[in-house]
Amino acid sequence: MEFNFKQTINQLLAEITQSTSLLNPVAAESLIQELESAPRIFGYGSGRSGFILRTFCMRLMHLGFTIYYVGETITPRIQPQDLLLVVSGSGETPQSRELLRQARSRGARTVAFTAHPESAIGQEADLTVLIPGTTKLSLAYELESIQCPGSLFEQAAFLFFETVILMLYQRRPGRNRHDVLARHANLE
Repeated sequence: MEFNFKQTINQLLAEITQSTSLLNPVAAESLIQELESAPRIFGYGSGRSGFILRTFCMRLMHLGFTIYYVGETITPRIQPQDLLLVVSGSGETPQSRELLRQARSRGARTVAFTAHPESAIGQEADLTVLIPGTTKLSLAYELESIQCPGSLFEQAAFLFFETVILMLYQRRPGRNRHDVLARHANLE
């Protein structure tokens, strides 16, 4: 079956709409509570999921949160009450799982974003946020998609993160664009 551009993009939008309609608003509120109560936030994800999480981390920094990305040479040690965010569509990514365990053993809180909440990472995190989509596992109960495995998960995660950022921004007293822009990079 041949697709033209307009048909293809409309199919992608339909898939994204289906996936995001399954996101849990209570999970967003729980995440916001975790973010606002953490003295420092750390993020980690592998591959494309990691790139999506980096966009969220950047926006958190723009909003004034103290945030680091695990693996960067300037990332300090995690401490009790800090928060680790881990994104893994499969919920079984070995490095993500190990970092989650290390963070918990050091007294940090943990949040997992995954398409498989029953996975190892989903079961071990303090808070697990279900992001419906497709993963590299291509399990029977995942949403149907014409896209490459993982793409729908990543798109839904991005929109979930952007929604949380907007919710945080809207709750800031005296908020304005200039505060956000003042934290935007100027060495580009």
